[in-house]
Amino acid sequence: MTYTLITANRNYSSWSLRPWVLMTALGIAFDDRIEPFASATNYAAFRSFSPTGQVPALIDGANGEERTVWDSLGIILYLADRHPGVWPADEAARAFAQCAVAEMHSGFSTLRNDCTMNVGVRFEPHIHSPALNKDIARLRELWEEGLDRFGGPFLAGSVFTAIDAFYAPVAFRVRTYGLDVGPHAQAWVDHMLAHPAMLRWEEAALAETWREDSHEAEIGAAGKIIADYRAV
Repeated sequence: MTYTLITANRNYSSWSLRPWVLMTALGIAFDDRIEPFASATNYAAFRSFSPTGQVPALIDGANGEERTVWDSLGIILYLADRHPGVWPADEAARAFAQCAVAEMHSGFSTLRNDCTMNVGVRFEPHIHSPALNKDIARLRELWEEGLDRFGGPFLAGSVFTAIDAFYAPVAFRVRTYGLDVGPHAQAWVDHMLAHPAMLRWEEAALAETWREDSHEAEIGAAGKIIADYRAV
């Protein structure tokens, strides 16, 4: 084994989930290292392993030389150069997946801010803002396009690829906040939530006992908590 993937709390860390679920789903072996969010600002501590002071980070120790790869997109691109199956084999599906991954990486800011990831909690959310409704509508449009064009059950065809990994945190958000993405897109959400890699992440998230105040405050601001399945 040459890879060490450094991630943070399973309940909160959506960026961590992306490479973790991809590597797990594709069977790319790695040492799983968790560095929890200890406070609202973890920059100084995380700088010890990542130049950005953020998670995730991938440490590649191949050939006796330790190399740090940072940012979820940077990690995906690095893995794609070294392992088959990260991107769809079909050219059209691959182009769609790459554009959709880039869009997720740079967009959907209101969704990120208003619906922060928490795997173990369920909400009755506040009234959605027009900006959030716009993001949800775009998600539905994008997912339906991928499913219709490439036949599903994944977003770019019959197998799990990077596009599914990048939208995996949104699958949890859809369930947590009860977001309406329409029946076709919801079928992808349900399929993802039943994937063995996603179930492993969820099991670890529910077992976590640590809490971080700023993340918990974000949860409280999102709406009324109607269920909390996390360990006490």
